Amino acid sequence: MRAVCLWSKEWINKVRDESRVKASMPLRQVLFLSVVFCLFGAPLYSQDYPRRIISLGPAVTEGLYLLGAEERMIANTVYCQTPQGREEKEKIGTVIRVSLERIVYLKSDLILATSLTDRAQLAALKDLKLNVVEIPTARNFQEVCLNFLELGRLIGKDDQAIKIIQQAKDEVDFIRGQTKGLAKPRVMVQIGAKPLFVATREYAVNDFVELSGGINITADLKRGIYSREEALKQNPDYIIITTMGLAGAAEKESWQRYTALDAVKNNRIYIIDSEKLCAPTPLSFVSTLREMVKTLHPDAE
Repeated sequence: MRAVCLWSKEWINKVRDESRVKASMPLRQVLFLSVVFCLFGAPLYSQDYPRRIISLGPAVTEGLYLLGAEERMIANTVYCQTPQGREEKEKIGTVIRVSLERIVYLKSDLILATSLTDRAQLAALKDLKLNVVEIPTARNFQEVCLNFLELGRLIGKDDQAIKIIQQAKDEVDFIRGQTKGLAKPRVMVQIGAKPLFVATREYAVNDFVELSGGINITADLKRGIYSREEALKQNPDYIIITTMGLAGAAEKESWQRYTALDAVKNNRIYIIDSEKLCAPTPLSFVSTLREMVKTLHPDAE
């Protein structure tokens, strides 16, 4: 046990809610208020932090590794990757459906669910009086950081989380400075097939495009449902396709038939791993952002 400060759940939710509107406070202010609240706004206390954690999402799993809490994670999903050289964890299902029986048997003291977790199963876990916390899907870089901050709070790694977030923010600011003034290519990011689904402003993918100096041509759509006919009208300079399992390569081949598209003419159709774009931690966000910059600005230094 160690004495730490704990942000109240109400305060965390308030900051997260504020991040979902256009006038949300800058991340630097969020970090500042977090430190101030930690030092002056809440009493120090001792707490036994969770020792047996089940992760139901790739970003949560990666976050636990990043915070040095992998020894506490007893199980995760088949989509959660294990860093090279690390011990594999037990798999208890997918990011959508899990084995309730196995979860009960493992006697965890914290289950970290996501927005993709089956709602009926999530309710069943809560009905069993298990300690379940949902980490929502991040819709931008700021929410990626807020989710990571919440994860650090839950497991008593507040200090590490704040340092990592500040490091990531500094690097994102530096990258944004590098791309300032460069030509802004028009980009379409496909994140689903059958039906064709693209990234709007409601997805963190949008931040990857905009922070790397591009224009997301589908940012302002109310829904992500799209059509190839509309893509022909918009004529993007680049088409980015998430892997989507085995569908990524097939989708790229399908797009290449549309020879009128500038992205096809100039051989600018790229496939990027879904985990990089759709389930980032603060640090993996930075590495993927750098990859995106090289893709959209291949001639930039």
